[in-house]
Amino acid sequence: MFDLHRLRLLRELKHRGTLAAVAAALSYSPSSVSQQLSQLESEVGVPLLEPVGRRVRLTPQAEILVAHTEAVMERLERAEADIATSLTDLTGTLRVAAFQTAALTLVPVMLGLLREAHPRLRVHVTQMEPERALPALQARDFDLVVAEEYPGHPTPRPAGLEQEHLLDDALRLALPESPEVAGGPTAALRALAERPWVMEPEGSTARHWATTLCRAAGFEPDVRFESTDLLLHLRLVEEGHAAAFLPDLVWNGRPPTVALRRLPRGRGARTILTAARRGGGRHPAVEACRDALRKAAGA
Repeated sequence: MFDLHRLRLLRELKHRGTLAAVAAALSYSPSSVSQQLSQLESEVGVPLLEPVGRRVRLTPQAEILVAHTEAVMERLERAEADIATSLTDLTGTLRVAAFQTAALTLVPVMLGLLREAHPRLRVHVTQMEPERALPALQARDFDLVVAEEYPGHPTPRPAGLEQEHLLDDALRLALPESPEVAGGPTAALRALAERPWVMEPEGSTARHWATTLCRAAGFEPDVRFESTDLLLHLRLVEEGHAAAFLPDLVWNGRPPTVALRRLPRGRGARTILTAARRGGGRHPAVEACRDALRKAAGA
């Protein structure tokens, strides 16, 4: 029988990539993690790690072992959910990660609903972009993630996660002024070909989507400002410094403060979703949080 604690360390190494990252996440020393994994190798009887430069990677046999560990962890998640369901009140801590506009608009309403319905449930919220939050969810740093997908650019879905649709959030072209533009959405976009733009940083899904949209309209955007903060995007548009793409969620029910135009068909909305680990989605705290988010989205 293999030691479950050591199997979890091997799983952590699979998801976090380095011994140092595993040690930092679990408050161990790297030497302690390495020693535990060496003992697991002795138990299994085959090499589990092989050096690659100054790092290590899992052998094919270790990958097999991690796959079985994932199945065990899913069953333990289900057991934890079943125990919590048997209780009369929700307690403990629920760890949630959400990207900025969801954290500003949906999360405060969600927190109010949860505080009223489950006052003994402690909710810990971290603002984090989906590119980082979903792998962290898989590594058990969070219990629930509020993520986004842009049209034509689905978010990579790590194995072992289950996702639920929350709402569709319209995306619009935000103008630094309100010129009269003849034609439809593509013409309005093309009219800004010579203007400065504010977009999210290179490498993000939102930036890839925005750049692709501009190229489809026939121009390469002059991106002079980069930030993950959509409130900064809005401020730069309000002051006439840049054009931007803004979601409706950024207004949080308030009237828009800049001129907006529709985007070309099929490009005009992002999908907002929630993600949980398979098995963990049945936990009553996760279910209560998802229900509160649905109510927040409906409001």
